[in-house]
Amino acid sequence: MFLKVQLPWNVIIPAENLDAKGLMLQRAIIIRLLGDFAARKATKDLGYYHAVTTLDSIGEGRVRQQTGDVIFPVVFSAITFKLHKGEISEGVVHKVLKHGVLLKCGPIENIFLAPRKMPGYCYEGGESPVFRDKLSKIEKDVVVRFIVIGTMWLEADREFQALVSLEGDYLGPIS
Repeated sequence: MFLKVQLPWNVIIPAENLDAKGLMLQRAIIIRLLGDFAARKATKDLGYYHAVTTLDSIGEGRVRQQTGDVIFPVVFSAITFKLHKGEISEGVVHKVLKHGVLLKCGPIENIFLAPRKMPGYCYEGGESPVFRDKLSKIEKDVVVRFIVIGTMWLEADREFQALVSLEGDYLGPIS
């Protein structure tokens, strides 16, 4: 699910990037904010950082005594992405294994679908393994609609993992 959030942030502008012209300073703040935003990747509460939509305010800068850099407090609006328990979403199969299927959905690359959560599907190994039922099959690059059973935040990697199911109406492969 996409969320629109408003975030306070501190942007550090190195002393050599400071200029007397206000427009160049604002440009430097925006460029630095976008770089920091992209590098941060995700948080447990908000999910994956997706895009900055507006820069709402730039506060008064404070000079760091040791380096001469200036810290500007800014407030901006952004879009984030986070899966929630009970949410129905779609993902693309990127790996089929005997013990389950790995999917990707947006920035989340570790979504696991266990065989027990695919009622009616049986594993068929071989060169291109699939899970097959009477009418459809789940194989690499197939889009699957699923329901989220749970998510887990991995602090070390700054990413989420999710466990999903096909138990429910209108869930399963859609392409």
